[in-house]
Amino acid sequence: MTGPFIRIFGLARHYQMGGTTVRALDGVNVDIESHTFTVVMGPSGSGKSSLLYLLGGLDRPTAGEIWVNGERLDTMDENQLAVFRRRAMGFIFQSFNLVQSMSAAENVAFPMQFAGVPAMRRTERSHDLLKQVGLADRSHHKPSELSGGQQQRVAIARALVNDPALILADEPTGNLDTSSGASIMQMLADLHRAGRTVLVVTHDARMMRFATHKIFLLDGHVVSEAEYQSATLDAMSDS
Repeated sequence: MTGPFIRIFGLARHYQMGGTTVRALDGVNVDIESHTFTVVMGPSGSGKSSLLYLLGGLDRPTAGEIWVNGERLDTMDENQLAVFRRRAMGFIFQSFNLVQSMSAAENVAFPMQFAGVPAMRRTERSHDLLKQVGLADRSHHKPSELSGGQQQRVAIARALVNDPALILADEPTGNLDTSSGASIMQMLADLHRAGRTVLVVTHDARMMRFATHKIFLLDGHVVSEAEYQSATLDAMSDS
């Protein structure tokens, strides 16, 4: 298949909650070109995290197709997905997802074990990446000894270990103060400028100024920016 770097067609994710069917995503069509910085905006429950987890192969769709760089994810088995994620994607999560018993350098090096990278090379690369994110002097610190912003920078370094073409970030500033959040946004913008495709799921409107493309989600559907802004204003006036 040729075409956009990411192609999502007819994507649906439904699940049961008690006797109710929740339609987290309900027929989403999205094309994303390579080397873009896409921001997905939506309130809680809009389906934006479901979209990211499906795109990252961390969840399975109810229906639809997901293509990334010419490869179809929704038909892959778990082993194929794991190999594809390791080769092509880097993940950044709101809660950092660092191993508390490991140092910053060990956290960054950890994914390379699964790729069969020799120990010496893992150590060199983890220290290089920590230097790149401004934490060379914190390589031996454990997550509990780091601020939220520093932990997120470790997570970004870890996401880069296998030099992925695609960076997926789920609310990367959600647990950070204003200043730390701004520095993480700038770091993601720098990764985009360096040639990576970046997709960020967020409700932090500040991220919009870095975006080359924007996707707005409401109730599991892609909507226009005008529809999104109107719904946001309505929600504010009702609160």
